[in-house]
Amino acid sequence: MEEKILSTRKNGMAVLLGCIAAELLSVLALLYSIGSGMYILTVAAFVIICTAWIPLVGLRVLKPEEALVITLFGNYKGTLKGPGFYAVNPFSVSVNPAKKTKLGQSGDVDAGAKAGSLASLIQKSSTETTLTSNVISLKIMTLNNSRQKVNDVLGNPVEIGVAVMWRVVDTAKAVFTVDNYKEYLSLQCDTAVRNIVKIYPYDMAPNVDTTGDGVADDGSLRGSTDVVANRIREEIQNKVTVAGLEILDARITYLAYAPEIAAVMLQRQQASAIIDARKMIVDGAVGMVQMALDKLSTEQIVELDDERKAAMVSNLLVVLCGNHDAQPVVNSGSLY
Repeated sequence: MEEKILSTRKNGMAVLLGCIAAELLSVLALLYSIGSGMYILTVAAFVIICTAWIPLVGLRVLKPEEALVITLFGNYKGTLKGPGFYAVNPFSVSVNPAKKTKLGQSGDVDAGAKAGSLASLIQKSSTETTLTSNVISLKIMTLNNSRQKVNDVLGNPVEIGVAVMWRVVDTAKAVFTVDNYKEYLSLQCDTAVRNIVKIYPYDMAPNVDTTGDGVADDGSLRGSTDVVANRIREEIQNKVTVAGLEILDARITYLAYAPEIAAVMLQRQQASAIIDARKMIVDGAVGMVQMALDKLSTEQIVELDDERKAAMVSNLLVVLCGNHDAQPVVNSGSLY
């Protein structure tokens, strides 16, 4: 199905004025014919009065970044795009199968006015009017699908949410290729997220290939969010091109371990951090002990045999590696 743009139908004002003029002239002709006894003119004027309003049914008004898909007796005639006052065949109808679909995205949700207030009633009325019209928005829309629980490459359950920026670029494909292009997009977003997330670990893990080149790399959901988001966008785009949709961007809005393992993974991270910190402390303490022994030996402050050096090393390591401040005991006598 190829999109056809109807760009020569911006004559709505002329049709409106013509219909009004025809109605007025027909009324005047009817009054004149009744007074003069011209019955043929009376019949003609009456017929025009009854039929002159029919072209008004074909009047359409479009705002910027809106479109209408026009069909006539089941055949696709073309698409109206761009702002203007259009006049089309009064027997034609506009089609939008996704007009009542709400996905919790921009353009489909209300602003949360208080129930029962005048503002809420006006807002509800405007929302219903928007949903019952067949206008297709060409603006950039933002789709926030619900959070999904997906297992990463290591089998750990992860919760992830993605925001997708998209728009309609081919109205004919969007309307006639798929049953409901909004629901189709939502389903493809869920599928793409699952297909991509299962390739990556949540954190960096050894011996994991996330690029498919057979070489282990350091890709992860937490550390490579831009790469993951771009792969999700490409995956969605490959699926929705047939529906005439364009995916402009995709961003990860929420990422965390699932609640059932979040506490365990937090303990694991804490243990890893403690081990790294202890390793750094021990490395520093050994260096300080070595420096102290070298300093004492170089400046010949005191001569220490192996037993005394061992005792000194033990004491320094206890002081430097301990969790609490040392409480030294002052020896006022001999070492023996």
